[in-house]
Amino acid sequence: MSLDIYAERLIQYYEHPHNKGKLPGASVELHEENVTCGDKMTIYLKIRQNIVEDIKFDGDGCAISMASASMITDFVKGKSLEEVEKMTISTVMEIIGIDPGPARLHCATLSTRAIKGAVFAYQHKPMDLSTKEM
Repeated sequence: MSLDIYAERLIQYYEHPHNKGKLPGASVELHEENVTCGDKMTIYLKIRQNIVEDIKFDGDGCAISMASASMITDFVKGKSLEEVEKMTISTVMEIIGIDPGPARLHCATLSTRAIKGAVFAYQHKPMDLSTKEM
């Protein structure tokens, strides 16, 4: 696929996000911010038997952070907590279909950092270094 097709896909997810909003009865929620650009996001997870049963995100940010959140929340739904913990920057780039480059990498990974952070908080575990560095 050409880069234009991936950019078009990002715009579609930004304009018509999946899983956007609050999730009443969430098992855990976590707020993250990208202090570099001002993107803000809260992730809500409903967890049952160590599976992400439902997920929503709420917040404001650039097209990359909001579109990435939409795509990544679709990906995470139905995954085990162990699978979520193993997500990396490479996972994010595979899901969104582009390498956003060093200047926008934090935008693309904001939702993943929040999702993984929420999973760690739910399990009462400290966030790992690779997640902190996203």
